[in-house]
Formats: sequence, structure tokens, C-alpha cells
Amino acid sequence: MATKDYVKRGRSPKKAPIKAKATPKGKKAPISGFPTKWAALAVMLVCSLIAGLFFLSGTDVPETTPPTPAAVIAKPQPAKTKPDVLPPKPEEKWRYIQELENKKVIVPVLTPKQVIAKDKPTKPYLLQCGAYHSQAQAEQRKATIAFQGMNSQIKVSTNDKGTWYRVVLGPYKNKRLAMDDQNKLQQHGISPCAIWFWE
Repeated sequence: MATKDYVKRGRSPKKAPIKAKATPKGKKAPISGFPTKWAALAVMLVCSLIAGLFFLSGTDVPETTPPTPAAVIAKPQPAKTKPDVLPPKPEEKWRYIQELENKKVIVPVLTPKQVIAKDKPTKPYLLQCGAYHSQAQAEQRKATIAFQGMNSQIKVSTNDKGTWYRVVLGPYKNKRLAMDDQNKLQQHGISPCAIWFWE
């Protein structure tokens, strides 16, 4: 298809201007001029505002004198007293400020051996990776853990909710070793696993 060259074409002829429609003879054309009603209303409001402000600023406040009583009754004046003297400053009833200033806090200093002995757990840890009502599900979880190269065992526990087959790993000497195995299992999609004390 050939492309058109619009530059060589001349301009289109101008259209005739549209004439205003003639109004019927019985009706008057609407006046689109200055809104005199609104202008008059605005001028009246401005004038009344100015007059009100002028009236308020021009009036002086009348000075009111107290009415004099017909007969002034003489009151006996009390005897002159000493000027008011402040009573002595009361003693503070709170003594905790002095107690806090004079208190000595004794902090026990532990040697590194004592700190390690204090943080050492008394029980070994276990890593529980599931508790199931059926032994087949527990065996399946044990097999997936075995594929990761870790040994697990199934412990049977009975309570008021029935028999549970718990898949556990361990015992671990400290919590850090249990957390290492927990992270390895989590990387391979075996989760959630919880760390408990060995029972």
C-alpha cells in the first residue's frame, strides 16, 4: 500500500461560522451580563461590617463609680499584728534518698570456672522431630532422618490422650550440639524439631 504525502496537500477550506439561533418572538433572550443583585448584596454587607466596626471602636467605655452608701458604718479596726511569719520548714518524712545515697551494692565476682559450672546443664538434651499416633508415621519420619546420616529412635509414651510415638535424636551433652543437628535437619526440610531435656 502506498503511503500518502500529507505535506503536499493543501489546507482544507474553512467552514462557515455557526450563527446563533434566533429566539422566538415571544421570549426574551437571557441576559448574560453583570449580576447586579449579588453585587448590591455584597456592597451592603461590606458597608454594614464597616459601620459595625466604626461603632464599636468609637464608643468609650463608661467609667462606673461605685455608689456611695447613705450611711457609712464605722468598723472597729483590729489590733495591729506582726507581719505573717512563715513557719519553719518541715523535716522530710522520706528517707529513701539518704538510704540510696549511702547504700553499698555488693556484686559477687565469679571466676570463669564458676561461670562455666553455673551454666552447665544438669541433664542431657534431646531433639524431638515428631510425635505421632501411629507407629507407621513415626517409622517414616525415622527413615527420612536416617537418609540424612543421623541416628534416631522411637520412644513410646502413653498419657490421657492416647499412645504417642515420639521420634527423638540424642542425648546431647549441651544445647549447642542439639541446635546444630536441628539446623541440619531444617536445611533438608525436616521440621519442626524441638529441643527438650532428656527424660
